[in-house]
Amino acid sequence: MWLVVVNDEEQYSIWADASPLPAGWRPAGFQGEREACLEHIEQVWTDMRPKRVRA
Repeated sequence: MWLVVVNDEEQYSIWADASPLPAGWRPAGFQGEREACLEHIEQVWTDMRPKRVRA
């Protein structure tokens, strides 16, 4: 299983569910198989610029 994770710049990634999250990343509220997580990211991460650049 995989987790969708997000950082403070609202950039997304996936992370193995069994591994501790790296500093600066938090769960984004979705988990599942790798492909399902990647599809979820594709749907929700529509602007890939970091948050500080969008502001």
